[in-house]
Amino acid sequence: MLGFSIVWLGQIISVLATNMTQFALTIWVFEWTGSVTALGLVQVFFITPFLLISPVAGVMVDRYNRKLMMMVSDLGAGLATVAILVLQAMGMLQVWHLYAAAVFQGIGNAFQWPAYSAAISTMLKKEQYGRANGMMSLIEAGPGVVAPLLAGALLPVIHLEGILFIDVATFILAIGFLMIVFIPQPQRTQEGMQGEGNFWKEAIFGFRYIFARPGLVGLLILFLFGNLFSGVQWTVLAPMILSRTGNDSLAFGTVQTAGAIGAVAGGLLMSVWGGFKRRVHGVLLGWILASLVLLFLGVGQDLTVWIPAIFTGSMFFPLINSSSQAIWQAKVAPDLQGRVFSSRRLIAWVTNPITPLLAGLLSDTLMEPAMLTVNSFSQAFNGLVGTGPGAGMGLLTVFCCLACAMVGVAGYFVPAIRDVESNLPDHDQLTLRTTEVLPT
Repeated sequence: MLGFSIVWLGQIISVLATNMTQFALTIWVFEWTGSVTALGLVQVFFITPFLLISPVAGVMVDRYNRKLMMMVSDLGAGLATVAILVLQAMGMLQVWHLYAAAVFQGIGNAFQWPAYSAAISTMLKKEQYGRANGMMSLIEAGPGVVAPLLAGALLPVIHLEGILFIDVATFILAIGFLMIVFIPQPQRTQEGMQGEGNFWKEAIFGFRYIFARPGLVGLLILFLFGNLFSGVQWTVLAPMILSRTGNDSLAFGTVQTAGAIGAVAGGLLMSVWGGFKRRVHGVLLGWILASLVLLFLGVGQDLTVWIPAIFTGSMFFPLINSSSQAIWQAKVAPDLQGRVFSSRRLIAWVTNPITPLLAGLLSDTLMEPAMLTVNSFSQAFNGLVGTGPGAGMGLLTVFCCLACAMVGVAGYFVPAIRDVESNLPDHDQLTLRTTEVLPT
């Protein structure tokens, strides 16, 4: 647990600086373009190579030293940030440069998630998975508490170049922390040996493994549709708030910080509690409750509604993600997790490259124009989301959140999802295994 905590500390510091960079660049892009589509394209150029290379990354995580794979992910993101820093310092930074950098960041991050997830399985006991995943959720949410406020305060003083420099420095720190920690390689299992072969056979093994288990397929379909609707919702959040506040970066930062505080509170709760004994309830109830609360982001028109809505809704994210992660870590043998988890992420995120484009298309060409003119459509919904800039994106947020809630409800009516924990045995309950250790 000490080694895991050291790695965790390095990552949370690095992600804090990365969130500051993302906040500063989001404002920079929207001020330059005023386009939801332009913001969404950054996500597209990140997620598309991420997904395409994920099966390859999964094989490499299982074949090679997992610490090395974790360092590769940090190095890829760090080098992309260095490039942005140099271009900005030379006065040459353009929006398309961010798209190119996002490609390299996506490739690096393709190694990060399966490597870190699989490392938890070898460093900790099964009973600690829920708490460890709660700590990992703090990496996603914790830095967001102070990153917008820090970035907003530091931008006028050290400018974008200073924010980027801090980000680069923390990448070096995270790699240094990794270097001093021992991360065990997993023992070989019979399932793992059955999946061995040439590189491409191993690359598709993760998909074959998942599709042979209906419960895991059901969980992935649930996340696929949930990610589709929530991806549209989160894409329009920044431009919706900026549009409704006259590009007030402080208001946007305050909302982001409130959401991060809520997620941190949920992560702390998960770190102590560990979640429901039947973790599938954490997944399904989490989707339902989070979505019903977050729809008030679209209904609200000022901070008095946005802050409590995003704070409360975000508290459920660690419950959803930690519960799902604990199910997968318990069911999939550690020496398979690189391949299986990469395939899992690809399936769950397969719609992510199109959700930013879909959000931009719906917002820029349909919802916003419809709500800015007097017509039967705007009159039907202006009592719910108001009028003016941002109202169309607010209504789109409401629709997406209702759809996400229905995804969670549907999970309870599908036996393969509802009973996945009882139908599928944990990997440590399988008796046939060997003790040969993977090469380091």
